[in-house]
Amino acid sequence: MAETIHARFRVDWPGFTLKTNLALPGTGVTALFGHSGSGKTTFLRCVAGLEHAREGFLKVNGQVWQDDAKGVFLPTYRRPLGYVFQEASLFEHLTVSKNLDFGQRRIPAEYRKVSFDHAINLLGIEHLLDRRPASLSGGERQRVAIARALLTSPSLLLLDEPLAALDLGRKREILPYLERLHDELDIPVLYVSHSPDEVAQLADHLVLMANGSVVAHGPLQETLARLDLPAAFADDAGVVLDTIVAAHDDGDELSRLDFGGGSLFVARRPEAIGRRLRCRVHARDVSLTLERAEHSSIMNILSATVVAIGPLESPGHVLVRLQANGTPLLARITRRSSLALNLGPGLPVWAQVKAVALLD
Repeated sequence: MAETIHARFRVDWPGFTLKTNLALPGTGVTALFGHSGSGKTTFLRCVAGLEHAREGFLKVNGQVWQDDAKGVFLPTYRRPLGYVFQEASLFEHLTVSKNLDFGQRRIPAEYRKVSFDHAINLLGIEHLLDRRPASLSGGERQRVAIARALLTSPSLLLLDEPLAALDLGRKREILPYLERLHDELDIPVLYVSHSPDEVAQLADHLVLMANGSVVAHGPLQETLARLDLPAAFADDAGVVLDTIVAAHDDGDELSRLDFGGGSLFVARRPEAIGRRLRCRVHARDVSLTLERAEHSSIMNILSATVVAIGPLESPGHVLVRLQANGTPLLARITRRSSLALNLGPGLPVWAQVKAVALLD
């Protein structure tokens, strides 16, 4: 049986109600995305047992943590989870090493899944062990907090906007370490964010929330390509592609990335051939033609088929969903262009990709 997280909660506050009934993957990274006040953190607090939702049920990969119908409610300290907040919440009077030791000592040695050395290597904090939190940057503090959470050997890791308090430079510093957690650890993660870039870079599964309800959820690529949800990402509407570095052209300083729908050329990458890279193609950076352009400065031209056309809030524009050999793409074009090309489901077109954003 596939690993699954079943989460059914209802929380009623004056002016706000959280109501969810989700079956999420019990592996990989599930991102909870939505604007402030959408219910993301309340949902996470219910999972952690910090909020006792009525009519609640929570089952994490076969373990029941809450079942109000049967009177089951495990308190937070009995739930095998790690929780990292926006603020690192380290013990200021302890060194980094002793902060980490505090997390590890919560778990008997025979039940530890993550070793001390593995945690500090994953987060790149070997050189910080003798320092105290006051001497750390924001990014370093969050890396220590994540390492401490990992040393509790959690069955589930909760990350509540761990980058929200960091500036752009610190975010770029810590994102590669979060990617390493995704790639190297078999611990499911619920990741709360209101940043489309973070979601695109880290998530496997996406939950879109608004006003306490789940608007949509599903695999990242498919959910991002839905036409009925463009308002959730506004100008950031687009898709995420999993690609492989296929070739380097040192003469032209280009690299070729292959994926299911074809190939894309980007500025020369340092990664070795065969390395997997995730990239983002915004709908605003895709134009459409009925015939392949032979004389164009745009190198990335993909054969595609129109699947559907949906409206946008911005006047005069539409969002076109495409399939490029089974890979979903989105194009944002003017309504006039759509009519001029006589676009409709099943029509073969050429998608010209003007820009590719590498997520690294």
